[in-house]
Amino acid sequence: QVQLVERGGGLVQAGGSLRLSCEASGSTLTTYAMGWFRQAPGKEREFVAAISVAGTRTYHAGPVKGRFTISRDNAKNTVYLQMSNLKPEDTADYYCAGRHTVTGPYYTTENDYTVWGQGTQVTVSS
Repeated sequence: QVQLVERGGGLVQAGGSLRLSCEASGSTLTTYAMGWFRQAPGKEREFVAAISVAGTRTYHAGPVKGRFTISRDNAKNTVYLQMSNLKPEDTADYYCAGRHTVTGPYYTTENDYTVWGQGTQVTVSS
């Protein structure tokens, strides 16, 4: 069973950038579609971005489109979330998630994913 560990969270000023990483252990990510979700205090967890197994297809939620970019390096068993032009409303715990798949599309809902990391906190100050 793959295990996921997120890194890269922290405190940043509005307009700044952060890159989150999600490193897998216990199994290769080459057969996992991956996604990022976030949960702000007092709110439900929401979808942020997803990427197909090969990395050829991506999808970003409306609130982050044009500012965040999901990518992956299967050779490093790692998925990334590059976040730019951060806003205070981006403050949340960010989670990466994986779904074992043969066909390799991306997935956009929580129930699609079977493996989750522990999360990393991102705080954007105004």
